[in-house]
Amino acid sequence: MDGNSSQGLGGCPVNHGGNTSLDKPVTKWWPKSLNLGILHQHGARTNPMDAEYNHREAVKGLDFEGVKADVKALLTKNQDWWPADWGYYGGLMVRLAWHSAGSYRMQDGRGGAGHGNIRFAPLNSWPDNASLDKARRLLWPVKKKYGNALSWADLIILAGNMGYEAAGLKTFGFGFGREDIWGPETDVYWGSENEWLAPSENRYDDLDDASTLENPLSAVHMGLIYVNPEGVNGKPDPARTALHVRETFARMAMNDEETAALTCGGHTIGKAHGALAGDNIGAEPEGAAIEEQGFGWANPDQGGTASKSFTSGIEGAWTKEPTKFDMGYFDYLFGWEWELAKSPAGAWQWQPVDMPDSEKPTNAGDSRTPQSPIMTDADMAMKVDPIYNAICQKFMADPEYFKDTFARAWFKLTHRDMGPRANYIGPDVPAEDLIWQDPIPAGPTGYNVAALKAKIADSGLTSAELIATAWDSARTFRGSDNRGGANGARIRLAPQKDWPGNEPARLAKVLGVLEPLAAEAGASIADSIVLGGNVGLEMAIKAGGHAVEVPFTPGRGDADDSMTDAESFDVLQPVADGFRNWQKEAYAVSAEEMLLDRAQLMGLTAAEMTVLLGGMRGLGTNHGGSKLGVFTDREGALTTDFFVNLTDMANSWHPVDGGTYEIRDRKTGDVKWTATSADLVFGSNSILRAYAEVYAQDDNHEKFVKDFVAAWTKVMESDRFDLLA
Repeated sequence: MDGNSSQGLGGCPVNHGGNTSLDKPVTKWWPKSLNLGILHQHGARTNPMDAEYNHREAVKGLDFEGVKADVKALLTKNQDWWPADWGYYGGLMVRLAWHSAGSYRMQDGRGGAGHGNIRFAPLNSWPDNASLDKARRLLWPVKKKYGNALSWADLIILAGNMGYEAAGLKTFGFGFGREDIWGPETDVYWGSENEWLAPSENRYDDLDDASTLENPLSAVHMGLIYVNPEGVNGKPDPARTALHVRETFARMAMNDEETAALTCGGHTIGKAHGALAGDNIGAEPEGAAIEEQGFGWANPDQGGTASKSFTSGIEGAWTKEPTKFDMGYFDYLFGWEWELAKSPAGAWQWQPVDMPDSEKPTNAGDSRTPQSPIMTDADMAMKVDPIYNAICQKFMADPEYFKDTFARAWFKLTHRDMGPRANYIGPDVPAEDLIWQDPIPAGPTGYNVAALKAKIADSGLTSAELIATAWDSARTFRGSDNRGGANGARIRLAPQKDWPGNEPARLAKVLGVLEPLAAEAGASIADSIVLGGNVGLEMAIKAGGHAVEVPFTPGRGDADDSMTDAESFDVLQPVADGFRNWQKEAYAVSAEEMLLDRAQLMGLTAAEMTVLLGGMRGLGTNHGGSKLGVFTDREGALTTDFFVNLTDMANSWHPVDGGTYEIRDRKTGDVKWTATSADLVFGSNSILRAYAEVYAQDDNHEKFVKDFVAAWTKVMESDRFDLLA
């Protein structure tokens, strides 16, 4: 009998040569194929909640005080399977919250704590997150008790908050409302390296110039959230490390004072673990054996004592009383001289010179035994770097100022990717509007929408001008951190009004007409921009032979310069917009890949991306009036012509110089249209072609208009957090 047969003795019933080999991503076989996975990853099929489940409504019914009391209680419930340092899990919970939030980077808004992504690979198995699987398992009884209304994302950050409060810090506040994802975030680019902690040179043009760190990354190594605690590439040099600390925290939107406060306050409680060599430590969670049940980094030598835990390889506490939030970190750092040493695990760390046992903290598992405190290279940077040193001197002179600065910076770190304050739920939400929350005042709702629409329609502005302006205002929205969008009308403020992608001359013309109309009607400019886009779209729908009213909900507000951190808005500037067939310059990344990235940030599905791009090509909204991709003789009308002509086999497609293409009549060879790869990918990619064919069919003209309007409205209202229940 054939040894490969499932009927044979010892045979395997799974056809390894067939089915499982096809589990490889398409791009493994065809590397140039466009991977649409980032637009499919969190669909309804992955979400176990019922279709009618509303997480925000569920959160509002949560017993907030009960949750906090239960989290506080577990901080001192020592578990023998993962013993607590000094009988207190506060430091561990702070580290869990910190490392969950610390993956956020401002450049694309991805990472961060907003969705509980630390539960999944690769973050759950990063070397920097060693043994944080234990922290989450300690929290499981609380999650189990409160169920759906308490997301892992909220619980993780709350546990860190409670860890600080139990240590004596008055925190700035807390907002519930984060909603969990249900699988790895495959859209996040963490770097190109294929090994953990690969040399930093892989992601810098010049390692001596920290600003050359590859965008959008903020960490110096694959598998870390910030800098190497032992020094640049593991070589101690606090002055050099300071430069990389400054850059990586800046990429999280933190200034020097916030960076110093977070570094010093972060190490005011808890300890690092590296009391034994890591040779016998087991594999990370994703690589561990099935019987480990999601646990990683198995430690056979721990022996039930906290003093033998292993995480980073660095060993020791930063303060004399690591369970209290006090000024002890500064007392040690500036009160003693420090020298380089190796931890028991072989990691570089700094230790105090000639410190008597009476001044040392005790061993985490034995309160009778003194243990030398430590500093990392990043800690020493706070002392060596003149800017950080001056900030620390200010903190030491005013401990209350330090505590307030840290509390605010911690709140920012753990809430940065939640977006505006309207997304926060619960009794501890601070009343203060913070500029990094991109505050927007409430907008008027009682004006006559129909009258304003009529005046916009009679204004002399073209449908293309109105549609492009509304689109440019709304397309800045990023679902990754809930920033940007049309609400606030920041397109009329610096820096957005001058972005090349917004065609400043056209933008100024349209705003010059809309602003007085808005003032006369008592409407916000933000509403008027979106309403103008709807007016233009309704004109185009009528020109295409249909009559559909585009939904509109008033109430957007107008931000002003005092509410706008112009520098932090620069990261929202589009360098390409495939929907308007525009790129700021030539890039190594293809136009279609940049289109996917923008569509994903805007929260669009592949089908929504398809209908929007195809429709906009015919609306005359291409940047600068470009004719690339305008496969129609009815420009200005919302039609299916883009899809019909893209799929018409009477045409042939030919590359020309400059990365563009010609669409020629197959019989005569005459050039009918020109295109970019962002156009032709809808005919070449098998998934996108399937969507395109739907809209090219003779029976789907009305469906196309309906789907376009729905997708358009989604884009225009993505940032309407003021409408959330």
